[in-house]
Amino acid sequence: MFKIIFSDIDGTLLNADRDLSEYTIETIKKLSKEAIPFILISSRMPAAMKHLQKKMEIEHLPLISYNGGLILVDGKPVSSTEIPIEILSELHKFNQKLDVHLSLFHHDEWYVPRDDFWTQREINNTKIQPEFKSNQLVIEKWRKENKGAHKIMAMGEEEKIDAIKEFLKENFPDQLHLYRSKPTYLEIAPRTISKLTAVQHLLDNHFKLPLSQSMAFGDNYNDVEMIRGVGMGIAVGNAKPEVLEIAHMVTTPGKEDGVAKSIIELLKL
Repeated sequence: MFKIIFSDIDGTLLNADRDLSEYTIETIKKLSKEAIPFILISSRMPAAMKHLQKKMEIEHLPLISYNGGLILVDGKPVSSTEIPIEILSELHKFNQKLDVHLSLFHHDEWYVPRDDFWTQREINNTKIQPEFKSNQLVIEKWRKENKGAHKIMAMGEEEKIDAIKEFLKENFPDQLHLYRSKPTYLEIAPRTISKLTAVQHLLDNHFKLPLSQSMAFGDNYNDVEMIRGVGMGIAVGNAKPEVLEIAHMVTTPGKEDGVAKSIIELLKL
């Protein structure tokens, strides 16, 4: 029997308005009554996940943000994996000519170099306001504070994103995970983490449950390991072909309450 559920957010849990449907909210409340934790796991920063937790009344539960780069229990980091500041500095130097938008994230800090199309798009997607600060100033600040980046988002024209990807692949092949959700987006994360490593960390250290009793939902490349590794990995109908292929089960698309429908069906709620 499944005793815990992990769910991706974007493309998986949200409806067409990029929000939680009433049906999903009610379903998660039923889960709470059964004492089955519903854990959000996303590439988002914690602040862009907490308002969703609040709607489902699961704020007391742990959060996995930055695809496993930061795990919070009771609002405090229990695991944090960052991109070293030196790599960020080298990327910044390389980007001087290209001038691609680099959004820099650490915990709930989100810095953007300017107010542009990409900034507005991300504000719209996440409902969070960033701070405006040049990449150089952020690097100087974090160097003093002994911090790295939990995530870097490079956004820009396809050819420029190609160039950044090549540069990072050549120079830091073993240190970075490069994840391209769209031709104009490149998400940069530490290579040592994944959603599955984060799931395993919480199961071992917090919930004391085996992987076989966990269920997970996802739609994208960064969900593959998790969906393959848990007891029941479910892909929403709109998932990428690679995800549909390895999933134990496929449900209706995310926008059509695929997650909630599967939970009701499988757990007989």
